[in-house]
Amino acid sequence: MLRDTLGRPIRDLRISVTDRCNFRCTYCMPYEVYDWVERGEILSFEEIARLTRIFAALGAEKARLTGGEPLLRRGLHKLVRMLIDIQGIKDVSLTTNGALLAEQMPDLAAAGLRRINVSLDTLNAAKFRQITQKGDLQPVLEGLRAAREADLDSIKINTVIIRGFNDDEIPDLAAFARDNGFHLRLIEYMDVGNASGWTLEKLVSKKEMLEWVRSRFPLREIGRADGRAPAVDYEYLDGRGKIGIIGSVTEPFCSTCDRARLTPDGKLVTCLFSNEGVDLKSPLRGGSPDEQISAAIHTAWTARKDRYSDERWASLKNGAGYDPAARRKIEMIRLGG
Repeated sequence: MLRDTLGRPIRDLRISVTDRCNFRCTYCMPYEVYDWVERGEILSFEEIARLTRIFAALGAEKARLTGGEPLLRRGLHKLVRMLIDIQGIKDVSLTTNGALLAEQMPDLAAAGLRRINVSLDTLNAAKFRQITQKGDLQPVLEGLRAAREADLDSIKINTVIIRGFNDDEIPDLAAFARDNGFHLRLIEYMDVGNASGWTLEKLVSKKEMLEWVRSRFPLREIGRADGRAPAVDYEYLDGRGKIGIIGSVTEPFCSTCDRARLTPDGKLVTCLFSNEGVDLKSPLRGGSPDEQISAAIHTAWTARKDRYSDERWASLKNGAGYDPAARRKIEMIRLGG
């Protein structure tokens, strides 16, 4: 199995199929105008499938489709089917903002999609419009309902908690997920990209989130799935489901990170906080055989030493101060979650 300098394998391939999005969430892509990837530079489904086969041969077992908003790619269910058919890929999932999910869920389910994550940061329609800048809450709720009616194996809600915006909604979000059979995952606010305006003062720690949930629902800690998942899971003592909390800042998990990221224009990125990627599209379109592309991935991954979140938290704990602007990063719209 291919491993990096810290012994971490590639297991999880995050595939961003587009940098476009129908929302402008303030912590992800707050500006109206971006330097979009030209459509001719975005990988085709066939190119994505070929690269996924190469990653699978190097140890990747999971493929997650992200964006931007992946459901803006026409016919995405066709790519789902292509990835499910790849030998070695045991799990194909999707992360979406949910706004287009209701109309596409039947095709996605028919293609074999069994797991989905929906980003939802508030249950208040006015606050939803505030944080997305152009989105409506109701279509997202309808998308979640469609996913439930499709009887998927897993429906998770990803919620980024921002102090002073939605931290007081944590118990209500937990109740909503419990009542509807969804698995809520609360996520510490991170300094992804360069445009979000992240500050430490906006951070609500995993410990605080846990206190908010326990103010209404008693919990028992289960731990991280497979011992390496980003979320620490908790079980409600009344048996009505689970909740996960991702301490992406205060409990970094760099030591077990097994995620490789593929951008819409075919760059391999080895960390969510990277400022560059390895071009796989040029050899792909230039006629290079799989072995040559595999060698490029091998070289990049075996040299990988990323541990940005560990270093950030060590700096914060030591009181050394932290300036998120000191390191330029690829914007979240091109990396996915």
